[in-house]
Amino acid sequence: MAKLVLDNLTALRALKGKQLPEGDWFTVTQEMIDDFAKATGDNQWIHTDVEKARKFSPFKTTIAHGFLSLSLLSRLMDVMKVQSATMGVNYGLNKVRFPSPVPSGSRVRLLTRIASIESYAEKGVKITWECTLELEGASKPACVAEFISLMFE
Repeated sequence: MAKLVLDNLTALRALKGKQLPEGDWFTVTQEMIDDFAKATGDNQWIHTDVEKARKFSPFKTTIAHGFLSLSLLSRLMDVMKVQSATMGVNYGLNKVRFPSPVPSGSRVRLLTRIASIESYAEKGVKITWECTLELEGASKPACVAEFISLMFE
């Protein structure tokens, strides 16, 4: 559920440069990792073979795909809602990095701030979000990225 509810894009523009509320912790399960592997065809054992990972992986367990971690940004952006928005779409990404692996069963949460916001088309804005996917108990985040989206009224 959104922790920050804004009336319109004008209110959103006022948040430029500000940190949004922390997201809730979200558990990355083996089932999610397996489903992602099926959807993408990336079945490397480090993601899907629990027994082999336990024996041979330096992490002693399976880990989430980096792109699964990245894809969670949209899901975890639910810390904010703009009431007047009729549609939002992904536009792109910049500076994506995966500093720390996400072991199966671990928890992540999103920390984000609006780096820039500019007018786009007739009734929209293009927003660049600075995103950090924090990994519970880790000294380094699971993912850092500039996530760009469009939002329309």
